[in-house]
Amino acid sequence: MKIYHNTRCRKSREGVQYLTDKKINFEIFDYLKEGVSEDDIKSILKKLNMFAIELVRKNEKIWKDNFKGKELKEEQIISILCKEPKLIERPIIVHKNKAVIGRPKENIDNLL
Repeated sequence: MKIYHNTRCRKSREGVQYLTDKKINFEIFDYLKEGVSEDDIKSILKKLNMFAIELVRKNEKIWKDNFKGKELKEEQIISILCKEPKLIERPIIVHKNKAVIGRPKENIDNLL
């Protein structure tokens, strides 16, 4: 199991704690430091069964100032998420061929 984690995000920290409390073995991936590739995003989207726009944190200043209201294709949004990983919803928990967004943290139970 792998959690795409942002240490500055309360919800992401809650997700880590939730997995720890349930004694689940998992790997933390700090995607803001490590970065994410377009292939990573595509793989996550497939496992989430979502479109890229559904993964975007639309209340972030970066999104509002630069992208809000624009007609963007799937590939363009994926590219934006790679360049601006702060825009990715979090935390994302991946296990084998499935994934969930851990908001609320109880969503994680769908993978267990």
